[in-house]
Amino acid sequence: QVQLVESGGGLVQAGGSLRLSCAASGRTFSSYAMGWFRQAPGKEREFVAAISWSGDSTYYLDSVKGRFTISRDNHKNTVYLQMNSLEPEDTAVYYCAAPPDYTDYVPVLQLQYDYWGQGTQVTVSS
Repeated sequence: QVQLVESGGGLVQAGGSLRLSCAASGRTFSSYAMGWFRQAPGKEREFVAAISWSGDSTYYLDSVKGRFTISRDNHKNTVYLQMNSLEPEDTAVYYCAAPPDYTDYVPVLQLQYDYWGQGTQVTVSS
């Protein structure tokens, strides 16, 4: 059974930084792409970033490009989301997600992911 556990959320002032981590277990981590999504109050969950199984390819929501960086450490079975220059609009619960199978592309749609973490709250004050 795949398990994903996020950590690193918190309260930060606008312009600040946070690094989210997602520890994965239950299967060979290095064989699968990984993604980050977020859900703000009253809004639908949206894609934030994703990374290929090798780490060579990444994709980002337009509004976070240049501010957020997704990376992975396959030796530690962990994927990260470094968030810089945070804005109040980034306030949301952030979820780590994993697809059900190996892909040779980077999935960016929610329906392409089967496994989800419990989420970690990120609050950015103005």
